[in-house]
Order: sequence, then structure tokens, then C-alpha cells
Amino acid sequence: MKGKQTIWDMVRSLAIIGVVAGGIYLAVPHDDKADPTHVVDYRIETLTARRAAPYPVGSPVGLAKEWRATSVTYDRKDANAWHLGFLDPRSEYVAVEQSSDTSAKYLDKVTQKAKATGQTQQVGDLSWERWEGPKYRALVRQEQGHATVVTGTGAFGELAELAGALEFKQGS
Repeated sequence: MKGKQTIWDMVRSLAIIGVVAGGIYLAVPHDDKADPTHVVDYRIETLTARRAAPYPVGSPVGLAKEWRATSVTYDRKDANAWHLGFLDPRSEYVAVEQSSDTSAKYLDKVTQKAKATGQTQQVGDLSWERWEGPKYRALVRQEQGHATVVTGTGAFGELAELAGALEFKQGS
């Protein structure tokens, strides 16, 4: 008899736990239509990168509110790598990548193996190389001592929109 009471107690305990867990689940608001994108504020990281980087760091000014920043990093130890990722208005990924590493290996990594097309694209006062790959497109500028890449799954129009919004500053 004692074994049956123990099993019955366990079943009751599990039932109580299930009811409590179900109540908590129902009490927590759920919005299945909500956008799961976590938006980040990149202002502080931009200021930090501009103080530390040996090149003018690009950060966008005046992008439409539909551009959502999703990731930002600056890593001095990794060749002063600056990264600022966005979802554009069509929910395509577009990022700014800058580094004092201008090697083919670095460009291959940030463009997801895109290759130069031999074409250029004028964005404002700057001329950018167009790169295309199996996954990403990119606008690339290789300057003395650093590279700037605007890359992602977005169309060249979106890449150019982000590139055109970049304001390059150093040490502020």
C-alpha cells in the first residue's frame, strides 16, 4: 500500500506543477505578431570607437526609423574592427564593417566570400567598388591603412543608402 501512496503523491505533485506552470504561461502576455528583433543603441559604442580607432569611423546619420540597428561592436585587439549591423526597411541585413586589416582574408570574411565585380558605384562624393557573392553584396572602399565595407543581403540600393548616410569622424 505504501508504494501506491507514493506514486499517487507524485502524480498529484506533477498535476499541481502543471497547473501552476500553465497559469504562469497564461498570465505572461504573448504577442505572436510582435517583431522579435532586438534593437540596439549604438551611440556610446560609436563615440568609443571614434576615440580609439586609427581611422575615421563611419556611423549613419539621418537613416529612416525603419532601419533598425541590431548589433554593434568595436574590437581594438582584432585590428580595430568596427561593426554596425542593421535590418533595412525590407528586413534585409546590412552592415558597416571597418578595420585596419585590409587583407583579402578580412574582406572575404566580412563580405561572406563576395568578389569584386570590376564596377564602381558613386555614393555622394565617394566611389565604392561593387562586390557580389553567393550570399552577400558589398560596397567596398580600401583606403590608406583601413577598409570600409557596407555589406549584407540587401540590394545595392539599400547598401548605397546606408553608405550615403555614413558620417566619418575620428577622435571626437
